[in-house]
Amino acid sequence: MGLSTHVLDTMNGCPAAGMEVALYATDGDNATLIKRLLLNHDGRTDAPLFDNASLRTGTYRLRFDVAGYFKARGVQLPEPNFLNQVSLDFGIAHADQHYHVPLLVSPWSYSTYRGS
Repeated sequence: MGLSTHVLDTMNGCPAAGMEVALYATDGDNATLIKRLLLNHDGRTDAPLFDNASLRTGTYRLRFDVAGYFKARGVQLPEPNFLNQVSLDFGIAHADQHYHVPLLVSPWSYSTYRGS
């Protein structure tokens, strides 16, 4: 299945439908945008970020527009926001394996792990 992500809104207890996500390839401090997309009604992408054939070893970044998502839901956020963009830097060591990068998020906290 390659690389996938899933975002759950822990403040409202639902998938983060409509959240903008950007995927970058990274090399040290340099980041190259690969794609930008919106999460579907289930808080997932409609297709894998990378399928098995295109997944490569290397380092990557997923950047989630947390403040934009919660503002669009009508949540009153302070200025500046506590969380704006959440960036997760991670490595792909085995391109033949599935990498799933879920995010659990509220306007004030987040957590992640390597999912299955």
